Amino acid sequence: MSGLPLRNLLRSCVPRACSVRQYNGVTGAAPGVKDKNDHPRVLITGSLGQLGTGLAKVMRQRYGQNNVIMSDILKPPQEILESGPYVFADILDFKKLQELIVNYNIDWIIHFSALLSAIGENNVPLAMRVNIEGLHNVLELAKQYRLKIFVPSTIGAFGPDSPRDPTPDLCIQRPRTIYGVSKVHAELMGEYYYHKFGMDFRSLRFPGIISADTNPGGGTTDYAVKIFHDALKSGHFKCYLREDTMLPMMFIDDCLRSVVEFMETPESKLKMRTYNVTAMSFTPDEIVEEVRKYVPELKVTYEIDGRQAIADTWPKRFDDSNARADWGWKHTMDLPQMCKAMFEFLDPSHQKQKQRIKA
Repeated sequence: MSGLPLRNLLRSCVPRACSVRQYNGVTGAAPGVKDKNDHPRVLITGSLGQLGTGLAKVMRQRYGQNNVIMSDILKPPQEILESGPYVFADILDFKKLQELIVNYNIDWIIHFSALLSAIGENNVPLAMRVNIEGLHNVLELAKQYRLKIFVPSTIGAFGPDSPRDPTPDLCIQRPRTIYGVSKVHAELMGEYYYHKFGMDFRSLRFPGIISADTNPGGGTTDYAVKIFHDALKSGHFKCYLREDTMLPMMFIDDCLRSVVEFMETPESKLKMRTYNVTAMSFTPDEIVEEVRKYVPELKVTYEIDGRQAIADTWPKRFDDSNARADWGWKHTMDLPQMCKAMFEFLDPSHQKQKQRIKA
């Protein structure tokens, strides 16, 4: 990720001096070598996704370029190769992961590798392998080498029987997608490994994540990204959810910062292994009203599809009071601030227009 969505977050992180080495002719980290400040060595799986690339930037700014190793099964763009260590790693290959953890002297695993909801529903056997077998691999390795491990959870870990307004940390879940089921499995397995083996497992349940530098992927909450692209490209936005459908959301800056702050929190302050975090909740009608402050001529039509049924089982609001009380979580972006940031990134001409918008 690049540009405005990370700018404020990077400023908020204290820069750490680090040296850049050449390893095998490529700028990056020599396996097993930590910088002089002894920051954690972090392995990020599935790092080419929406969250992994951005988190790598933030953590490299904070812990040192050579201390954050990105991994995935895809060929990365050149700018990723030039930004720091990147390795091929299939989370279904236990021995390869073990080799990486030993050779790179890893302390933390950030486990982003997963098949998301829509893809998972189209290939349940593969989703079970990636989301469940892959999780088992990283849990076993974290136990064996006494690593701190973070596995994100999701709004999709809840189902139609969950309380929706607000949704607390502890309640009935019963999701209806393989992605949601696999995330509940991850939460419970992580808690089991914590109690059984003393493993430092941590998880955050994220709401819909909004970012300017990734294109909307067709997910249930992606309408809140698509509206900005459509407003600027065509001036016409077709929404697949009802105008009164409320869902919890968070801007990417807050999301990435929450991971860093959560991972740095002393374990003694944590009263549970999985926390809800959120920033705002809004409906399509409310975001349309805010976007029209920038694009007054925006035309909106509602064409409801199958994603409405999914949204109707998800929380309207997250209760993240435990995260705020236990480790000081606090969001910085609300709906107006998020819209301002999105337009500034997607269309710099709106930086001038913002002066005319009343607070």
